[in-house]
Amino acid sequence: MKTKKWFLYSTEFFSGMSVMAVEIGASRLLAPYFSSSQIIWTIIIGTIMIAMALGNIWGGKLADKKPDPDHVYVRILVAGLWIALIPVVGKFIIAGVSLLLALFVKKAFLVVASLLSCLILFVFPLMLLGSVSPALVKFAATSLDSNGRTVGTMSALNTIGSIIGTFMPTFVTIPTVGTSITFFIFAAILVIICALYFFWIRGEIRKKDVVMTSIAIVLSVACGIGSTFGSFAFWQKDLVYEGESVYNYLRVYEDDRARYFSTNVLFGVQSIQMKDGGLTGGYYDYDLAAPLMAGVHKTEDKQDFNILILGLATGTFATQCLKYYGDVKIEGVEIDGKIVDVARDCFALPESVEVSVSDGRVYIYSGEGKDRKYDVILVDAYQDITIPPQMSSVEFFRIVSDRLKDGGVMALNMNMYSDDEKSINAYIADTVAAVFPEVYNAKIQGNRELFASKSGDMLKNLEEGIGTVTDERLRNSLSAALDKMTENGKYVGGDLILTDDKAPVELLGIKLVDAMIEEELSYYREVFRKGGFKGLWESFT
Repeated sequence: MKTKKWFLYSTEFFSGMSVMAVEIGASRLLAPYFSSSQIIWTIIIGTIMIAMALGNIWGGKLADKKPDPDHVYVRILVAGLWIALIPVVGKFIIAGVSLLLALFVKKAFLVVASLLSCLILFVFPLMLLGSVSPALVKFAATSLDSNGRTVGTMSALNTIGSIIGTFMPTFVTIPTVGTSITFFIFAAILVIICALYFFWIRGEIRKKDVVMTSIAIVLSVACGIGSTFGSFAFWQKDLVYEGESVYNYLRVYEDDRARYFSTNVLFGVQSIQMKDGGLTGGYYDYDLAAPLMAGVHKTEDKQDFNILILGLATGTFATQCLKYYGDVKIEGVEIDGKIVDVARDCFALPESVEVSVSDGRVYIYSGEGKDRKYDVILVDAYQDITIPPQMSSVEFFRIVSDRLKDGGVMALNMNMYSDDEKSINAYIADTVAAVFPEVYNAKIQGNRELFASKSGDMLKNLEEGIGTVTDERLRNSLSAALDKMTENGKYVGGDLILTDDKAPVELLGIKLVDAMIEEELSYYREVFRKGGFKGLWESFT
């Protein structure tokens, strides 16, 4: 009985560990498709808590109705097998759910699609695991005098297991072996516990249990092997690199024209490098106006001209600055060290670019950048679909302003554009204008580039600098940017100010993404309306 009670305690520990590991794994499984924003995390946590609550109620009733540990370990076995299966079929289910909902859901697509994916993939196994605790408490309790101690021990073990199940996937298994193998590791733990129970702890080996457990072991191993094949973007051709880090899912792919870097599957490209080494033809090129605005063409020793990039990614801006403006001094800050490796290995980021792995705000507030002054600071830090809250507030832009030289320029890529008077663009522009007296913006290809300075010479410097540019494509691009900024005029800020205390950028960002998705999918909905699934298939093929 003593050994059995110890085993029940161990089961509670590993059950709690697996629940949290699945929760962390769920966020990484969904992130390439729906982002890992606070909104998606809320959906994951809420769904899992609902599943656990239902499991607690169900498990308590079953423990009273059928007080047999066999039933508990069968449920754990099924949960383990289901969890092992998630990385094998999960990406196909998510893609299928997204495709189906895209035809019918017109509002809050990301929220609805991620919620339905969570319900399909995670509710059932976590409800099974949720049913474990009340049953184990019932079986471990030996008398009314020690019930409190038993419940307290069970709760403590579950909590300790949950802590380990939170830290281990985040810092150990996902960065080293990936999300798929992480699911398999914790699924295997559950299956092994059940095998130990049926083959050792119970003391009686039954043929049906041997067959059942053996099948579960074989299927789990098969799922573990199968999960290593294929990618999150299983339809993607010309993949150059795919990997995972503590922060992101990373993907590099290419076509005949360029090489692309993305931290998401369904939307968004973070960097583009043209194979001919030239301009991208997109909004990325407009950022090259910032050095001219700050007077790079007037600087004799280019090493005296300092550029800081907050959100380096693969270094497109850095590489282009070195190409078009000479040997200027460039520092890049990137929070994800694996992205820096990708930049060096896949995008030939020049060694002359000094890179620090850090949060951008920390770097300029208390890190190496706190005592330095810059001619240009490019803010291009993104957390999936939107700017991180700590790098969108009025307090942050005050720090940026303090780090600029006299006549220095901040360039900010807002990535998405909307004419809505209360869109994320309006909030960020108003916040920047609350700090900088000179703010101009240029809209291009659905994006907006914002330029800000404490000096009133930005446009004058740009106009003069364009005349010194020898590359015709760059000169035309910069002239277009100047025309747009001149046409728009100086930005007059409003009262939509983001602060460290209140910066709902994720909610604003996901609202804008939904609008963009709606616009993109309207064509396919019309195709489906006219030709059904056959017409939809023909449009893709």
